[in-house]
Amino acid sequence: MAAMAEEQPDPNKESNPIVRLSSETVMAATDSNLSAPAPSWFTPKRLLVIFCIINLLNYLDRGAMASNGVNGSRKTCTKSGRCSSGSGIQGAFNLNNFEDGVLSSAFMVGLLLASPIFASLAKSVNPFRLIGVGLSVWTVAAAGCGFSFNFWSITICRMFVGVGEASFISLAAPFIDDNAPVTQKTAWLGIFYMCIPSGIAVGYVYGGLVGDHFSWRYAFWGEAILMLPFAILGFIMKPLQLKGFAPAKSNNAETATETIIQEGQDTEALNGKDGALSMRADSKYQTSNTPSGSTISPNNVNQFSRFFKDMKVLLCNNVYVVNVLGYISYNFVIGAYSYWGPKAGYNIYNMSNADLIFGGITIVCGILGTIAGGCVLDFLTSTISNAFKLLSTATFLGAIFCFSAFCCKRLYGFLALFSIGELLVFATQGPVNYVCLHCVKPSLRPLSMAMSTVAIHIFGDVPSSPLVGILQDRVKNWRETALILTSILFLAAVIWFIGIFLHGVDRSNEEDEHHVTRIDRSNTTPLFEEKTADPTESAST
Repeated sequence: MAAMAEEQPDPNKESNPIVRLSSETVMAATDSNLSAPAPSWFTPKRLLVIFCIINLLNYLDRGAMASNGVNGSRKTCTKSGRCSSGSGIQGAFNLNNFEDGVLSSAFMVGLLLASPIFASLAKSVNPFRLIGVGLSVWTVAAAGCGFSFNFWSITICRMFVGVGEASFISLAAPFIDDNAPVTQKTAWLGIFYMCIPSGIAVGYVYGGLVGDHFSWRYAFWGEAILMLPFAILGFIMKPLQLKGFAPAKSNNAETATETIIQEGQDTEALNGKDGALSMRADSKYQTSNTPSGSTISPNNVNQFSRFFKDMKVLLCNNVYVVNVLGYISYNFVIGAYSYWGPKAGYNIYNMSNADLIFGGITIVCGILGTIAGGCVLDFLTSTISNAFKLLSTATFLGAIFCFSAFCCKRLYGFLALFSIGELLVFATQGPVNYVCLHCVKPSLRPLSMAMSTVAIHIFGDVPSSPLVGILQDRVKNWRETALILTSILFLAAVIWFIGIFLHGVDRSNEEDEHHVTRIDRSNTTPLFEEKTADPTESAST
C-alpha cells in the first residue's frame, strides 16, 4: 500500500511539467516562435530590386519569343516557284501561325501544374528555397530552348520555363506588400509589375538585336546566363518571415505556435488527465516517427484537404472572382498584343523596325502607366472600392484610344493614340494585384496570387495567341484582327465596374494578432509531445 501511495501522483505538485503551461510560458513560446530577426542582407528596397530583376528577366523571355529576330517568319514561295528561306524559330522548324501561337503558350503547362504546389509548400518550406528550385528549372529550360532541334523539343522546354515563374509569382507580391511603406504599398506593387511591360519591351529589342546579329539560339542562352545568379541566390539567401506564417527557420514553429494558441486555454483540463495524455502522446509520437512506406502520410492528406478548403474560400469570395474575371479579359488582349503586336505593326504600317517601335512604346508607357496607377490609388487612399473605380475607368478609356489607333490610317496617328491607350491600360497593374492581396487573409495570399496568375494565363493570354493566329489565318487582315481583339478590353472595363458595387472588405490584417496560419486541431502536434521526446530535459526541469 505504501508503494502504491508513492506511485499516486500529487495533484498539488507539478509532476508533469510537460503539460502544465503558465500564461507566461505560452507567451514566451509564442514570441520565440514568431519573432524572427531580419537577416543581415535584408532591406525592403533591396528585396524589391531583387524581385524586380527576376520579374524583368522572366518577361524579357516572353518578349524575346515574340520578337521578329527570335520568332522570325516561315519559308515562303512565290507563284513563279522562287522560295525564300525563313528566319528565326518559325523558319527553322517551318511553323504555321497556329503552331507558333501554341509555342508562345506552352509555358502555361508548367505554370498550371506547379503554381498550386509551390503555393501550398510555402506554408512549410522556406520560400526562398522554393524560388531557387524554380529558377534553377527555368535556367536549364531556357538553355534547352537554345539547343532544341524541332517543334516538340522547344515546346517541352517552354513548358518547364513555366515552372520557374510558378515558384516566383505566388511569393514575391506578398513579400513586397509586407515590407513596403504603409502609404506606398500600391506604388511598390506598381514598380514590381512595371517589370512586366518593361521586360516584354526589352525582350523585343533584345531578341531583335541578338537574332539579327547572331542567332535566335543565342538569345535563350543569354537569358539562362542572366538568371543563373538569382537561382543560386535562392539557395543561399536566409529566409524572411511572411505575414500569416510562422518563421521559416523553424519547421515546427507553425504547428507549435498554433497549438499554444488553440490549446493554451485548456491547460488545466489537460493537467487533470496527465496519465491518459502521456499514453496518448507516446503512441502518437511513435506513429508520427514511423517511416512512411506503404501508406500515404496524414500530413499529405491534410495538405490536399487544406488546399481544397482554401480554393473553396477563394471561389466563394465575390470580390476576388470579379477581380480575376476582369483580369482574364484584360490579359487576353495584352497577351495577344505582346505576341502579335510587332508582326501586326509590320504588316499594317510597313514598319521595318517594328520590334524597336513596339518595344519603345511598351517600355515607356508600361513604366509610366504602371507606376502612375499605383501612385494614383495611394493618393486616393488604397481601398478595394477605389481600386475597382480606377480599374474600370482606366481600362475603358484605354480601350477607346487603342481601338481608335487601329482605325487610324497613318503611322504617326497610330503611334500617338496607341501610346495613350497603353499608358492608361498599364495603369491597372498595381490596383488589380492590390485587390488580389487585400481581399483575402494573409495566409491565403500566396494561393490567391498563384491562382490569379494561373487563371489569367489559362483563360487569357494562353488561348488568345493561337486564337488570334486562327482568326488572322481566316480574315487575312491584321487591322480587322486587331480591332476585334481590342474590343475585348471594353468587357474587362464592364466587369471591373461591377466590382465597385460589391462589399469589399480589406482582410489583409485579420491574422495580425498571431501571424500564423490556422491549422486544423486534429492535424497539429501538441506542444507537450515535442518535449516528451526529450526525457532528459524533462528530468532536469
